[in-house]
Amino acid sequence: MNPGVFTTVQDLGRSGYQKYGLAVSGSADHYSHRMANILVGNPESSAVLEVTLMGLKLKSLKPTVIAVTGGDLTFTINGYPAPMWSSVKINEGDIIHFSGCRSGCRAYISILGGITVPKVLGSRSTDTVGRIGGIEGRALKKGDIIPFNEQSLVRFQGVRRRLPKDLIPTYTNTFHLRVVLGPQEEAFTEKAIKTFFSSIYKATKDVNRMGCRLEGPIIEHKTGADIMSEGIFFGAIQVPKNGQPIIFSVGRQSIGGYTKIGGVITADLPKLAQVKPGDSITFEKITIEEAHALLKEKEQAFSILKTYSNS
Repeated sequence: MNPGVFTTVQDLGRSGYQKYGLAVSGSADHYSHRMANILVGNPESSAVLEVTLMGLKLKSLKPTVIAVTGGDLTFTINGYPAPMWSSVKINEGDIIHFSGCRSGCRAYISILGGITVPKVLGSRSTDTVGRIGGIEGRALKKGDIIPFNEQSLVRFQGVRRRLPKDLIPTYTNTFHLRVVLGPQEEAFTEKAIKTFFSSIYKATKDVNRMGCRLEGPIIEHKTGADIMSEGIFFGAIQVPKNGQPIIFSVGRQSIGGYTKIGGVITADLPKLAQVKPGDSITFEKITIEEAHALLKEKEQAFSILKTYSNS
């Protein structure tokens, strides 16, 4: 089988260890991760496979049920197109393949019962920098066997769980991200802030689980870009000396010493996970109160789905 460009085991992250220099890690797209698990009846935090761009080919050694969410990487079973955002029964010997990226960047595969690699510091997530979690702290390679908690398939006999269309995101080559200013917005000129919110930025080749480097109009500092090093949060938009923004993701370093103009709101972080090199990004300023309302709305959808899934 083929491990693909970059495939790792991820849950929802390793909390409490960033102060020791370890990345939080976990799935870059929490929305797709959680939905994939709901579709097969797993706890939302269960470990899944995060598939990047293309190439992954797996052979099922046992019958089970899976769900694939996230970016459209041309998901097929035994060479035939298979449905995404839906539970799918898998038979022994079936070949699961992701042959090419149509939209988005990352897909997520949940398996009924959840992937059961050992927990390290409370998480099954793979941290390839720290070399911990997942399978030997690395991306999948040929010959790996993915362990999972085998469960009865009876409740899926004649039943396919599908996500409502209005809850399925669509991905293009342009992403609009909403931002709350801070914590160092005062370090930038008024012109710089206007430039940031009115310009189109392009993702460079440096797009990975650590973050996304952008190129576009320069964001000017008042005096300089350096600050005393401080913690970096998921979605932080750092602007170093060259005036080109960097958005940090789940594999980010613990601290950084450059000014941050703002942070992508939690409700929009799943979009960031689907950005590829060459994609365009625009930003919109909103208030923290608006950000809280958007997150609450999204969480209500999860609550309804979980109730339905468990009934």
